[in-house]
Amino acid sequence: MVMLTPACADDSSSSTSGSTILNGQVSLQNSISTLNTAIVNVGGDVGIQSVAAGNVVDITTMNDTTVDSSQYTNAAQITSTTNATVNNVTGSVGVVNQAVCNSASVSTDPSLTAVTNYQQCAAQDPTATSSVAVNNISGSFSLANSAIANNFEADSNADTMPINNKQVNTSTTVSSTAATISNVAGTVSVTSTAVGNNAQIVHYSTN
Repeated sequence: MVMLTPACADDSSSSTSGSTILNGQVSLQNSISTLNTAIVNVGGDVGIQSVAAGNVVDITTMNDTTVDSSQYTNAAQITSTTNATVNNVTGSVGVVNQAVCNSASVSTDPSLTAVTNYQQCAAQDPTATSSVAVNNISGSFSLANSAIANNFEADSNADTMPINNKQVNTSTTVSSTAATISNVAGTVSVTSTAVGNNAQIVHYSTN
């Protein structure tokens, strides 16, 4: 998922408390992120992140909430590329590279959460490409490379949580990962993920 500042909605001024959120996003232009870095001799931890996205919305509320969200992306390129060399790090190293067409996240803590979500990715190809070489790491190393067309997440402890979710992907989704790793004292994790449509819905127990 994309790490951006959440949009918070408070109680509305109408006679009925709650939040009504209408989100309509259209992206017709390219989104390109390129990160080239060489890091040597670091006494602490190292974090490297590159993200390219078409449309992103992050909604957080603390009251009854109705969300109607639509996202459409039609671009030639949504690409994120990370090239990194890291040597001699005392702490841990984490690398995140992500390309996503559409991403929507809803998190609420009320009595009612109702969400209608529509996402369409018609981009040419959300592509995430990572080439990473690390050597002499005293801590742990992780590399997460992912390309996602449509991503939807919702979580709530509401008594009632109706969800209407539709995702359409007509793009080619590509995740390309190359890693050279040597002399790491801790754990090593390398993941490469290409996903057309992804939805995660969590309804916490209200008992």
